[in-house]
Amino acid sequence: MGLPNPGMILEPGRTALVLTDLQNDFLNPGGNGWALFADSYAKTGTVENLERLLKGAKAAGLPVLISPHYYYPTDKHWTAPGSATELLMARLPVFQRQGPLTLEGFAGSGADFPEQFKPYILDGETVILSPHKVYSSSTNDLVLQLRKRRIEQVVMAGPAGNLCVEAHFRDLLECGFEVAIVRDAIGGTSNEEGDGVQAALVNFRFLAHALWTTEEALAKFADLGMDPKCPEALTHQKLAS
Repeated sequence: MGLPNPGMILEPGRTALVLTDLQNDFLNPGGNGWALFADSYAKTGTVENLERLLKGAKAAGLPVLISPHYYYPTDKHWTAPGSATELLMARLPVFQRQGPLTLEGFAGSGADFPEQFKPYILDGETVILSPHKVYSSSTNDLVLQLRKRRIEQVVMAGPAGNLCVEAHFRDLLECGFEVAIVRDAIGGTSNEEGDGVQAALVNFRFLAHALWTTEEALAKFADLGMDPKCPEALTHQKLAS
């Protein structure tokens, strides 16, 4: 028997796009973590699809929230043992910043955003959350920012599908949000146990309210933008056309 379809229907004013780890170290060929995900990106066009989601969300007037991953010099003093992936990220290293109160050395670094994403992220409206420190949103302000906007439906994607995307996703489910995952806008790594993207998709099929392609998500964003109850979205769509 197949799993039932929850039938998630996006509603204007209640929906946001949430993307994790949109940073050079994972999404730029020169990034320290690029090689971990490059094969999976090539199969689905992950990087291009993430940009399309950003563009479509902006055109429809949807709130966009970005959950970055930063490590500061003081984080090197952690003494509790890290997991396998934590140790790997420290060895690469990825997402390094000089401190929470300075942007020295940030521009163009592995922790910075890819240039093609910056027009959407640095537009003065996108919410750049406080950093998550391991995988999930339990260490940043994602839930607070969503609640303050009365957002109850979330569309999610990001490069590390079976790690940070899934961890954020599970947090949101436990907090009562409806969550859709964009299946071809995630990436993943492989190891001796198997393919990380496939592992994530199996779990998302069991747990998500919806599992869409980028094309499907963009069509639903466009429908929201045409809703007469959402005049701000209509304005954004006219400007984007």
